[in-house]
Amino acid sequence: MDFPASLVGLFFSGFVSATLLPGGSEALLFYLARDQTADRAALWLAATSGNTLGGMTNWMLGRWLSTATLSRRWGAHHQRGLALLQRWGAPVLLLSWLPVIGDPLTLVAGWLRIHWLPALLLIAIGKGLRYGILLLIMT
Repeated sequence: MDFPASLVGLFFSGFVSATLLPGGSEALLFYLARDQTADRAALWLAATSGNTLGGMTNWMLGRWLSTATLSRRWGAHHQRGLALLQRWGAPVLLLSWLPVIGDPLTLVAGWLRIHWLPALLLIAIGKGLRYGILLLIMT
């Protein structure tokens, strides 16, 4: 199966945007949706899967990092994410799409040893809803 380069680019943009690196997959999504050369469902799938994989990368990093490292690196963001996850549990990962706090949430979820399957599903749902709403707004 031959994937258009734009979908591969959107996948990687979504991935980078969800990791601890800065990025903005929304701008590329808007551009590609307005260009109308790719199906919106394919755009949604590329952005959501890349962003979800990036979130799970943070989750894996959280599993490997120590508390001291997390506290030093993230400070207040780590503490907010930790407080949210300890209070509400895994469902708070539906908010992993949020700017600033979303990345630390996924990192802390790994550190707290939230099982990978619920984490994956909740992260994917939250990020998928965000991209779906963005695509609906553009119509």
